[in-house]
Amino acid sequence: MIEVKKNNFFLNEEVNTCLKNIIKNKSFANGYIFYGAEGVGKKQSALQFIKEIFKQSSPSENIEQRIINNNHPDFLIIEPESLSTTKSSRSSDLEKKIKSGSEIIKIAQIRNIKTFLSQKSINSEKKIVLIIDAHLLNEAASNCLLKTLEEPSNGIFILLTSKLNLLLDTIISRCQIVRFRSFSSEKIKFFLKEYLDTSKLNINTKLKFEDLINSANGSPNQLLKNIEICNSFSDEIISKLDSPIKNSLEILEISKLISEKLEIYQQICLVNLIQNIWWRKTKNIGSVKKLENLKYLLRKNIQPRLAWEITFLKISMEDI
Repeated sequence: MIEVKKNNFFLNEEVNTCLKNIIKNKSFANGYIFYGAEGVGKKQSALQFIKEIFKQSSPSENIEQRIINNNHPDFLIIEPESLSTTKSSRSSDLEKKIKSGSEIIKIAQIRNIKTFLSQKSINSEKKIVLIIDAHLLNEAASNCLLKTLEEPSNGIFILLTSKLNLLLDTIISRCQIVRFRSFSSEKIKFFLKEYLDTSKLNINTKLKFEDLINSANGSPNQLLKNIEICNSFSDEIISKLDSPIKNSLEILEISKLISEKLEIYQQICLVNLIQNIWWRKTKNIGSVKKLENLKYLLRKNIQPRLAWEITFLKISMEDI
């Protein structure tokens, strides 16, 4: 794991200024939706927001540690079930599950919220419910959450999502949206310089740092993940994908190598990387679109080797 020197590495300054004003004025909404791309600080900002709310009622308690340990009596966190059951897994195993598409938030978990809110607050004026990846609520859970949001309560809901379009419109209408914007390349470089020991990043020498930054889509967290994942790629794979492949036999060989040596989450990271490398070298939008479709097929786990072969063969027939 890449070690971050400060624990507020991912906090979004613009958003946190807004949240501080809410706390200062005690102008709390019943529900908030923290919306933005993966890895732009939604969870970190939410936990900071929750800590500051609780501090208003109990300034002397060790609130931050209790929230981190998930043992604060007025705080409830809801996560997709497959994530909740893999806390002791290695990060690589967790990544596989995150990309599997099998995780959901079930109605039983949302019913627990009703029980939680029915109990009197112990250390604070309000109870707080944090829902991670709220777009993974199934239909029954979404409807149950909507009813809970409609009912008067002593609770504050914070929903985190990167896919606002998958939430019910009626849930969205009952919450205040807090938008997290992706970071610019310059801002990400600043974060790296300010918060990381860059001498320990150990980036594969065959990769350009600019390509890694661009493949992170404005997410500092995703950049760190990409660096770790890309360091697991063999030099053979990276060298052969330095530019679009024209030779059909080479396409079949590299497709076989990728599908046999890399997990699906690693393959998706590789596609993001070569999208940026090939765009920098060719400026061919057709190749970018074909690679985007390849990511879709990989996420669905639809014959990965064949998906690579067909994508590369189609790109090889373009006049680049």
